[in-house]
Parts: sequence; C-alpha cells; structure tokens
Amino acid sequence: MPIYEFKCTNCTKEFDELVSISAEKKPPCPSCRSEKVEKKMSACAGFSGSSGGSCNGSSGFS
Repeated sequence: MPIYEFKCTNCTKEFDELVSISAEKKPPCPSCRSEKVEKKMSACAGFSGSSGGSCNGSSGFS
C-alpha cells in the first residue's frame, strides 16, 4: 500500500497516511478528525524519467 500526503482543509494540518489504492474514502485528519482532507501532489507521484520514476533517491547513473 502506498503512503499518500494529505492536508486538512479544516485545520490545515498536513499528514501522511498508508492508504489502499482502491480506497474510496480519504482518511480523517488526525488532529481535528475532520473528513475534509485533500490529497497533496507528491514529488514521486506518477512521474517517470531517467530513474524510471523511482522514489528511492537513485539517480539512474552508475
């Protein structure tokens, strides 16, 4: 399961959550328990380049 970044639109708390790809409901805010959260764009979300889209810090160079 991937870890996604979220931001609460109620209290502005940012948090990470381990969420199933098939999950339809977003997790509640751990600070205020509001369900008004937005998924943030991650630097590793769906990008592919010379490193093959890997988020492991590898540059792809040897």
